[in-house]
Parts: sequence; C-alpha cells; structure tokens
Amino acid sequence: MSSARTPQTPGRLLVLACGALVNELQAIVGTGYLGHVDVECLPAKLHNRPSLIAGAVRERIARLQAEGRAYERVLLGYADCGTAGALDELCEEFAANAGEGAPEVMRVPGAHCYEFFATAPRFAEMSEAEPATFYLTDYLARHFDLLVWKGLGIADHPELAELYFGNYRRVVLLTQTPDSSQRARVEACARAGADRLGLPLEIVETGYGDLETALTQVAAPRRRTVPTQLAAPRRNDGHQVPV
Repeated sequence: MSSARTPQTPGRLLVLACGALVNELQAIVGTGYLGHVDVECLPAKLHNRPSLIAGAVRERIARLQAEGRAYERVLLGYADCGTAGALDELCEEFAANAGEGAPEVMRVPGAHCYEFFATAPRFAEMSEAEPATFYLTDYLARHFDLLVWKGLGIADHPELAELYFGNYRRVVLLTQTPDSSQRARVEACARAGADRLGLPLEIVETGYGDLETALTQVAAPRRRTVPTQLAAPRRNDGHQVPV
C-alpha cells in the first residue's frame, strides 16, 4: 500500500465511522477509560450510495496516514450496511498488507446499525414477529424529514410514499440515548415520522448494543490476532428502505 512506511501511533485506536453514529460514539468514548481512542466520521449520506462506503473509508485512512496520523488498529463504525461484502474485502486487503505497516482493520458485526444496536438475536426476534417493519435509530428519527421525506424524493413526489411504504405495517424506533430529555425529543420526532407514514410506532430501548461491545473489545489490551469482523459475516437481505 502507498502508506506502508508511514510510522504508526502505538497504542492508539481509530474509530472511523458513519456520521450517523457520532453522538453514540462520543458518549461511549467519553466514559473516561477510552482516552486512547480517536473518532473520525464520514458523511451519513453515504448510506444512500453504499457502493461508495468502502472507497470513502480507504481514502480517509490514506489521508490520515499522509497527514502523519497512522494507527495500529482501525475499527470501522459500520456493519455491512449494504456494501455487499465490500467492507469485509477492505479489511482483508489491509490484513494482507499488515507486514508492510498497514493497520489492522475490522468492522462492527451485523448487517446494519439496526441489528448491532438491538443485537442480532433481539433484532431477529423483532423481524420474525413482524417482517414489514420500518426501523428508525435516534439519528434517523431526528433527521427523518431530511433523510427520508426529502432524501427519498417524497417531498417533491408524494405518490412515492405509497410506493416505498405501502407494504409496511409498523415503525419501530430503536432508541439509544439514556438521557430522558433527549429521549423525549427523539420519540416525538419518531412519532411525527410514523404519523406521516400513517403507521403505528413502537419504541424499543437498545442502548448502544454491539457498537459499545465492539469498541470496548477492540480498545482492550492488544491480543495476538484481531479478526476482521468481531462476529460471523451477515449481509443485509432485508427490505429496509436505504437512507
């Protein structure tokens, strides 16, 4: 790799994540025992074009290395996120170049953030109970108008609402924040979004789920080997509208 000779920063961990996770990552890192963790975020709008995510990750790591910010380990704050395995291939690419100074790169397990917030077993239960579910995270609820209503073109073409959401039966908010005032705001945004779609809203408290588990595991004292994923690969084969 072009950055093979860039000196690494020993002991420091980079979390390179989707911008939709910035609040959650700041909360986890801010607990006081993760002072050796740096957080960088890529634009959340990349989820509208998941084929670009792996390339954006590669470019950001290369840019940081060129700036002298090279890390021994990088945790990608992404699940598969519709990349069809491209992030796993990227992790493998870095693993193949480990002897040339490339960092160890791994990602959060799961198909998407809905799964890793809820954890895979719980998400599977919810999906089995009602497959026709549209999921929201705190971020997506707060930015529903921008990312869903305008992002999917419904604001300009109202007929698209039925096309996108006509087969859904419910909206489920997977909420992360433990703060009661912030929770009230998020729930109000989610309810407004569900009302706009004409669907009932259910609220499920998840906390930070496997995102926190993955980060604390990778930030722990270094082991001999670190897998490119922290769990078995899972691809997103559900019907969630990409946002």
